[in-house]
This record gives sequence, C-alpha cells and structure tokens, in this order.
Amino acid sequence: MSHADLTGNNLPAEPEKATLEGRNKILGFWLFLGGETVLFGTLFATFIGLRNQIGDGPAAAELFKLSTVALATFLLLTSSMTSVMAIQALHRKDVSKIFLWFVITLILGLGFLGLEIYEFIEYVHEGHTFTTSAFSSSFYTLVGFHGAHVAFGILWIVLLLLQLAKKGLTVVTAPKLYVFGLYWHFVDVVWVFIFTVVYLMGKVG
Repeated sequence: MSHADLTGNNLPAEPEKATLEGRNKILGFWLFLGGETVLFGTLFATFIGLRNQIGDGPAAAELFKLSTVALATFLLLTSSMTSVMAIQALHRKDVSKIFLWFVITLILGLGFLGLEIYEFIEYVHEGHTFTTSAFSSSFYTLVGFHGAHVAFGILWIVLLLLQLAKKGLTVVTAPKLYVFGLYWHFVDVVWVFIFTVVYLMGKVG
C-alpha cells in the first residue's frame, strides 16, 4: 500500500509506526535524545561544580524566587500532559483534537518561555549577569540552553501544525508529530532536574 493510500480512515492504529521510514525516524530520534542527555549531563556537572563560585554576585538562596519558577514548572509539566492527549488523538485519527491539544501545548510553552525571560531580566537587574561569576555563567548556560530547546520546540510544533493543516494526517506527518511528542517530554524531564538541582538545591544550600 502506498503512502497516498494510508491517509484519513485508512490509517492503522499507530500511524507513526506504519512504515519503515516512520519507525526509523523514531529510532533515530531516540539516539539523538541519547546524545542530548549526555550534553545536558555535562552542563549539569559543570553547574554543580561551579554553583558555589559566586564571586561578588548574589548567591542562589537570595536570588531565586521559587514562586515564579514553580509557576513556570506547572506550565511546562501541564504542557507535557497536553502533548500526551495530542498523541492519543493521533492514534484515534482525530485531527481536530490533535490541533486542540498541540495548540494548548504551544500556549503553555510560550507561557513558560515568557516567565523564563522575565526571570532572566530580573536577575540581571539584581547584578546576576552572565559574566558576574562562574556560578552565573554556568547557570545561564544550563538554564538558557534548556530555554533554547523550548523555543525550538515552539517553532517546531508551529511548523508541524501548518503541515498537518496542509497535508492532513498521514504516515508521513504522523511520525513527525510523534517525534515532537518525544522531544517535548525530554525537555520537560530535563526541566524537572533543573528545578531540583538548580533552584531547590540553590535555596536550601
């Protein structure tokens, strides 16, 4: 059966795995996430090694405001749940619900990114710039790198939704949506570690 035949109601229960190409995309992306895990692990190790090197800048305990970070965490973790709902809709071949849940995911991601930018601006005003200390440099590198992943994910899902609107749900578009779901969960899991290692450990010393 050709790709053209596998559209709409003709799609199998898991359209993202209906073709060898789709399965290879998913496998390849898992390998990519393995590399990303190593990269973030290196950034975490660097931050942990430098987090007490504050120089003349503010310490983490006096700098971090957990209320803002907690709200950002809530938004991002909720967006992980809505992305799960989108993938479930994909398996039901319900395009309207795929759009709904991924648009909500997009909005929540934008809210998280907005709070992170606001947080960075506040820190700069308090004298916590990238070059203030080894702690500040490692902080902005780790958290900013994660924020860049969120921004990339936001752009990615916008492009995928445009493609879905144009081409519909097929065995070509389904793996792309599924892979995005994997990416977004990875971004959320990394943030849980950032929230724990950077912010909670920073507040308790």
